[in-house]
Amino acid sequence: MAGILAADADFMIHSLKKLQILGQEVYLTTTHVSLLIVCVGLIVFALIVRMTLKDTEKPSGLQNAVELIVETLDGMVKSSMGKHATRYRNYIGTLFLFLLISNISGLVGLRPPTADYGVTFPLGIITFILIQYNNIRWNKFGAFTDLFKPIPVLFPINLIGEIAVPFSLSLRLFGNVVSGTVIMALIYGLLSKFAFLWPGALHAYFDIFSGAIQTYVFCMLTMVFITQKIPEDN
Repeated sequence: MAGILAADADFMIHSLKKLQILGQEVYLTTTHVSLLIVCVGLIVFALIVRMTLKDTEKPSGLQNAVELIVETLDGMVKSSMGKHATRYRNYIGTLFLFLLISNISGLVGLRPPTADYGVTFPLGIITFILIQYNNIRWNKFGAFTDLFKPIPVLFPINLIGEIAVPFSLSLRLFGNVVSGTVIMALIYGLLSKFAFLWPGALHAYFDIFSGAIQTYVFCMLTMVFITQKIPEDN
């Protein structure tokens, strides 16, 4: 009996359709569908907000809410990046909203896109590129010579520390989201006859609280790593 119920605990990525693109087999998965729904939802929300924006003394409730979100995100970026915040507030703001909606999408029955390492790793790579771009831009040749400091023998450790950034960022986010997905699937699969009302408290933790925390951590580390590569006098 336990084996039958365990089989119902579905937390895997499933292939929905096989496509042929340029002679190659490409599989449409549940991750692609969830990712598309999240992205389309954010775009539609942005268009609705854009159409309802009014330059009046009495803005609508939606406009007030959006302005509060924007001001909060701008304040978060400015507190971490100082005078360099204007360059990255759009990226960090977009990243924050995308990760937050993706992490909590399990509340509406989707498999969170961030529970797929194929989603979190590219985000880690983007952050890594921004870090190294600022490192080379502001430190020039020092971006490479710093790897040999304070003593040349530490070069391998310093190099590994730089390369590990996208992996640590992406694995932290992926691990926390997928663990919540697995736990909730096991609860509904193994305790299906008793899973009513009380799993809501677990959803509040794994989807909302943990999802928001992981979003904040990913964005905060991105800003910290980028800022560390910019000299204080710039």
